[in-house]
Amino acid sequence: MHKELLRSIENIEIYPIISLLIFVTFFLGMFIWVFKVDKGYVDHMSSMPFNDEPKNEESHENK
Repeated sequence: MHKELLRSIENIEIYPIISLLIFVTFFLGMFIWVFKVDKGYVDHMSSMPFNDEPKNEESHENK
């Protein structure tokens, strides 16, 4: 039944190609971002779960 339904849809072969392109584009973008991100930002974000101090006005972005 499912095969018959999928065969009846016109141009359905484009959907797997589009989803693969979106998947590859997203992960390539993340891969590039990982190598270009400021190491200070990564250190700041990695220490956040251990930071029990209240929020202060000076954040990483303001430096």
